Amino acid sequence: MKSYKRSILCFAVLFLLATVPAIQGSSSGKHNQASSGCTCHSNAGGITVTNDFPTSYNAGQVYNINISHTGGTSAFVGGFNVMVDKGTLQNAGTGVKIQSGTSATHTGSNQLGWAFDWQAPVSGSGSVSVNIAVLQGNGNGLDTGDGWGTDSVSITEIVVQNTPPVASNAYVSLTQGSGQITQAYHDQELFANYDYTDDDDDVESNTQIRWSKDGTAVSQRNDFLNVPQSYTSIGEVWTMTVTPSDGSDLGTAVASANSVEIIDYDSDNDGYGDQNDAFPDDPNEHQDSDSDGVGDNADVFPNDSTETIDTDGDGVGDNGDWAPNDATESADTDGDGVGDNADAFPDDATETIDTDGDGVGDNADAFPNDPNESSDFDGDGVGDLADVFPNDATESSDADSDGVGDNADVFPNDATESVDSDGDGVGDNADVFPNDASETIDTDGDGVGDNADVFPDDATESLDTDMDGVGDNADAFPDDATETLDTDMDGVGDNADAFPNNAAESTDSDMDGVGDNADALPNDATETLDDDGDGVGNNADAFPTDASESTDSDVDGVGDNADAFPDDATETLDTDGDGVGDNAQLIAENLAAEEEAAQKQMFTIIGVVAVLIIGVVGAVLFMRRGEDSTDEAVKDFSSLSVQPQRTPVQQTYQQPVAQQPVVAAEPVVLQQWTDEAGYTWRQMDDGSNHWWTGNEWQRS
Repeated sequence: MKSYKRSILCFAVLFLLATVPAIQGSSSGKHNQASSGCTCHSNAGGITVTNDFPTSYNAGQVYNINISHTGGTSAFVGGFNVMVDKGTLQNAGTGVKIQSGTSATHTGSNQLGWAFDWQAPVSGSGSVSVNIAVLQGNGNGLDTGDGWGTDSVSITEIVVQNTPPVASNAYVSLTQGSGQITQAYHDQELFANYDYTDDDDDVESNTQIRWSKDGTAVSQRNDFLNVPQSYTSIGEVWTMTVTPSDGSDLGTAVASANSVEIIDYDSDNDGYGDQNDAFPDDPNEHQDSDSDGVGDNADVFPNDSTETIDTDGDGVGDNGDWAPNDATESADTDGDGVGDNADAFPDDATETIDTDGDGVGDNADAFPNDPNESSDFDGDGVGDLADVFPNDATESSDADSDGVGDNADVFPNDATESVDSDGDGVGDNADVFPNDASETIDTDGDGVGDNADVFPDDATESLDTDMDGVGDNADAFPDDATETLDTDMDGVGDNADAFPNNAAESTDSDMDGVGDNADALPNDATETLDDDGDGVGNNADAFPTDASESTDSDVDGVGDNADAFPDDATETLDTDGDGVGDNAQLIAENLAAEEEAAQKQMFTIIGVVAVLIIGVVGAVLFMRRGEDSTDEAVKDFSSLSVQPQRTPVQQTYQQPVAQQPVVAAEPVVLQQWTDEAGYTWRQMDDGSNHWWTGNEWQRS
């Protein structure tokens, strides 16, 4: 009997110890339970779930979520579960763990507030469903007497209406980004230019570009920014239209501000393209109607390929004019050297004059002034038949047969010349400048004689004012012998221009390869940019986009101006201004708090163990006392009467309840931000700061 009771006693002690809650015990949470609630616990109710999920979301935005409750008991024991059907749960806060991005729950039971992030889904995902369950335990270590509640949230998507983009300043140029043009040579390429703007800051995508030639669309160049020379021909007129697109909507079509005519080169600058100019190097000629090799301007007979000159202006070309220098004559039918108009006998080569009108020519008439005579008694010593000019006593010979007597002919042996107006020894017919004794030839046909022409073989040039070997027409600086070209048209010659191909730049004071106009620090060769405008170049500026900072002496990512400890990389803040950094002060405070909590926990454990020991000892003593009294009673079996059975009294013991340790409330997030280095920070309501390491929130 004694052994049996001892077994019962041991079993009771073991049961008592087993039912005492573990001092350090806590739940590890449960996923995917929010929709049905905390059904593993009885529900005494009395609590209301609180959360700060948004009622609507922007696609892809990250929201900081806090889960808690109102009502319930004062016990600081709890748990939760949140489930979302879209988006991603991330950045689990203290006491929170996340599964697959769709379920979040607690990792311990000693807090009643939890924080994490939710990133909204991509655009077009529609409404999001959220289920939440929150439990507050009563601290008895059992699943009875607890309170829990659920909540659900529907988050609608914020749909942003798209604004179509706008195209402006559309025009056609010879190179991308250059100015408008109205004409282009047949071997030049055309380029489309325009400005694109979008109120939604949408990136340009699928913009339509349409080219037209003489009003007809050229589909082969659809959506190309250029038209190669192989597509153009002289005389065509090209235009361009642009319709901007952001990939979703098309804006309004905008036509180019200019149209471009395709033209030919004009080597001699006479206004006629080379392909239509019969004399592309002669500014005085462009057409040869009779194809005789002489331009219409110089050809007196432009439609007669046998004639070009009419020296005497009698309307008969020199080739067909018997007397090209005599406006009164053009034919000598009888070939007697006297024109038909002056020849009294145009069909009689032996006679030309009948002075006395007696019907007998003077050659045969001895008395040419006497109609009654026909003998030659004029006494000029020249017989009429031999006298080329029988009526001119000063002439009798025409050696070159040019119709001009030798006495009057400056060039008596040259049938092509008889006059030298300027007396330079070159006849007027061969002299390009017959009235200028200093000039006779114009090799390049530019109207300037070879003697005065600095470039006698170049029809485009005749002067070189600055004597630099480049003609004034081609010289961008005709009065400056040190310069001839200005490639970028900025008014500074290429020799003096540090950037001859950039119209926006001409000087590089610090020789760093960046022009002074674009160089934020033009006198410092180590710097070109100052994005934040603080006077310190980006290369030397530790914070090139922050005008308030330029130096970080301790390289801790916080500029010296904002850093309370600029030479200490472990500290940046001194919130209370006591000269001790927040990090060092926080570590000291945490150590003190941990020591205090450990001391309180030790006292609690000692108290609980003492109560248990006292209870066990009392129970053992009580049961032993009952056992001793039973053994001392002497049983009498001499009587046959049956003794009444004694019913033992069941003792009831009150199980001691372990005192639960008081757990400090977790701090609540007041604000969250990301610094320039990419680290995410949180400011808590207890004055502390936390940063995300990539795996957990670390107090700084």
